[in-house]
Amino acid sequence: MLCLCGTRVICLALQTDIMLKNLAMYKEAVGDRIQVIWISGTDFGTQNAPFLARDAFVQLYKPYYKRINDWIHKNTGWKTLYHSCGAVFELIPDFIDMGVDILNPVQCSAVGMDANTLKRTFGDKIVFWGGGINTQQTLPYGSVDEVRQETIERINTFSPNGGFVFATVHNIVAKTPAENIVAMFDAFNEFRNRVYT
Repeated sequence: MLCLCGTRVICLALQTDIMLKNLAMYKEAVGDRIQVIWISGTDFGTQNAPFLARDAFVQLYKPYYKRINDWIHKNTGWKTLYHSCGAVFELIPDFIDMGVDILNPVQCSAVGMDANTLKRTFGDKIVFWGGGINTQQTLPYGSVDEVRQETIERINTFSPNGGFVFATVHNIVAKTPAENIVAMFDAFNEFRNRVYT
C-alpha cells in the first residue's frame, strides 16, 4: 500500500514521462517555430504564502520540472514559461535552479512579492511576464490616475535591462471600467513610444 506522498511521486513521474514524449512530438512537428512554451499552470502560492513548504516543493515537484526544463534546453531553443499565482518569492530560486526562463503572472499584491524586491533579487535570472498592474484592486477599482501611475511605476521597476513582458497581473475581471483599461494601455504606449521612437 502506498502513502499519499508515494502516490503523488508516481503520478508526477508518469506525467513527466508523458510530457517528455509530447515535447519530442512538438519538436518533430514544428521545430523552433515555438519560442515560448507553457510548462506548468499549477499555482504554488496563495495570497499570503506558498501552498506548501519549500522542502515539500523541492522533494515532490522540483526534480520533475527540472527534467522537463533540462530536456527542452538541451533539445530546443524554446524558452519555458511557468504560471504560478500568489506568494512564491521563496520558491523562485528553485524555479530558476530547475531551469525556468519566465515566471507569470507575477502577483505583486501577494505577500512578499514586492516588485522592486523581485526585480533587484531575480531580475537578471528570470523573465517576469506580468505584474504590470493589480487586477484585483487598482485596475477594477482605482481611478484613471491611479491606474496610469501604477502602470508607469511597474514598467519603470521591471523594464530596466530587459527581462520583462508587460501584462496585467492576471485576467481583467468583469465590470472593470473601460476607461481604466484604456488608461493602462495609454500609459504603456507612452513608455513604448518614449523608448522606441
